[in-house]
Amino acid sequence: MLKIALTGGIATGKSYVLARFRRLGVPCLDADDLAHGVTAAGTEATTAIAARFGAEVLDTDGSVDRRKLGPIVFADASARRELEAIVHPAIYRAITAGLRGFELVGDGAFAVVAVPLLFETGAEKSFDRVIVTACAPETQLARLLERGLSEAAARQRLAAQWPSERKTSRADFVITTDGSFAETDEQVARVMGTLKI
Repeated sequence: MLKIALTGGIATGKSYVLARFRRLGVPCLDADDLAHGVTAAGTEATTAIAARFGAEVLDTDGSVDRRKLGPIVFADASARRELEAIVHPAIYRAITAGLRGFELVGDGAFAVVAVPLLFETGAEKSFDRVIVTACAPETQLARLLERGLSEAAARQRLAAQWPSERKTSRADFVITTDGSFAETDEQVARVMGTLKI
C-alpha cells in the first residue's frame, strides 16, 4: 500500500481534498483529528502541555483548549516548537498505527494522510508520495478571516508555516483550490487515477 501525504498551508483546502478522497473510498487519516485524541483529558501529552504552559490552557473537561493555547504558541516561535516536541511524536505514532491497520485489512492500493506540517517536521521521508494543496495567499487570508480569526491572528498562523511555493516545489502532485469545487474534484480524480496505476 502506498503511503500518500496530503499537506499544504492553512486554509488551502486540505480538509476538502481529504474528504473527497474519503468519498471516493480511499482510506484516510487526518493528523489534526489525531491531535485532538492526543490532547484529550488524561493523556501524557496533555499532562506535559499543562506542565509547560499552565493548567489555564486546559478546558473544563481536562482536554487542551486550542483557543487558549493558540495565541500563546503563535505569538512565540520557541513556545510553538516546545508544543510540537510534545505533540508530534504521539501524532506520528498514531499515524503509523493507522496505516498499519489499513495494510492489515488490505484496504486499497494507497492511503492518504493529511499532515499540515509535513515539510516543517521533516516527515515527508515517511511517505511514498506527497500531494500539496495550494491557493493564492490572499485566498488563504480571506478564508481565515471567514473562520473568525482577526487579521493579525491569521497572519501569525500563515507566518508559522512554509509558504505555498516552497511546499509545491517539493510535491509529487499539486491540487489548486482557487477555483470551483468541481475543478478541485477533477484534480483529485486525476491524482487518484495516477496513484492507482
